Amino acid sequence: MPPPRPRFAATQPPRPRFAARHLLVAVLAALLLYPPDLLPGPATTSAAPHPTRAAPHPTRAAPHPTQAESHRTQGAPQRDLPGSGAPTGRVAQAEKRMLAAVHRGPEAAIRWRRSRALGKPNHGRLLAGVELPAAGTLFVTVDPVTRASPNRAWRRYGTDRLLRVLLAVAEEHAAAHPGAARLVIGDLSRPHGGRFGPEYGGDGHRSHQNGLDADVYYPRRDGLERIPRRVGQIDRRLAQELVDRFVRAGAQYVFVGPRTGLRGPAKVVMTLANHDDHLHVRIRPGAGSGR
Repeated sequence: MPPPRPRFAATQPPRPRFAARHLLVAVLAALLLYPPDLLPGPATTSAAPHPTRAAPHPTRAAPHPTQAESHRTQGAPQRDLPGSGAPTGRVAQAEKRMLAAVHRGPEAAIRWRRSRALGKPNHGRLLAGVELPAAGTLFVTVDPVTRASPNRAWRRYGTDRLLRVLLAVAEEHAAAHPGAARLVIGDLSRPHGGRFGPEYGGDGHRSHQNGLDADVYYPRRDGLERIPRRVGQIDRRLAQELVDRFVRAGAQYVFVGPRTGLRGPAKVVMTLANHDDHLHVRIRPGAGSGR
């Protein structure tokens, strides 16, 4: 007796729902309805912006240092990467950043020339004076009459040696105190020197006539780059350091206020009335000067 037949006989596999021609028609319709750039798929290079637009021009990528930056390179400088071979530490970093800024900043725009101090500080003239910029990475100027910053240009002239001393002291100050306020500088001399009395505003000056004198305001305890209004606002430690730096730079005289308590070599550092908010530095005339 033959074996019973299965309930469902084996048949051929079911045919696709759509014939090949129907599938071809569907593909063509999809291409017509949906262009290739709208079909889903992997990201292409068209998604990224054009390479010439992605990276700005190198000269625009790093803006020129301004006061705001010299100002404050304030805040702790970044540390060197390990193994870079560069000097480490806050002071070394500040020195590198400050020196780099000097070569690019307003100080680099000073029109240097050989100057001559003619006559005496209280009766003299200035020949070929050099203008101190309104502000820089190391310093800011303040007008003692308006108490505004910057000082007017015609009050910012001195000999080339005076400007070099001021910048050298400002550089030492910045290197020793990263993030501290810049040096605040007041009056130097007029463009050609000469009388600088009350007729030019405020109390005027009996000296400041031949490009060898400069007023530097004492650093404030609050770190503001302004004129101290009273002795209690002065950072005595930083002020004494400034006096010492000018003495080491070879100043002939450094006049300080009688209430400041600042000290130095007896024949160089002297107290003088009306100097409780600033020190007055006078450098020695250089070779070739009129004295």
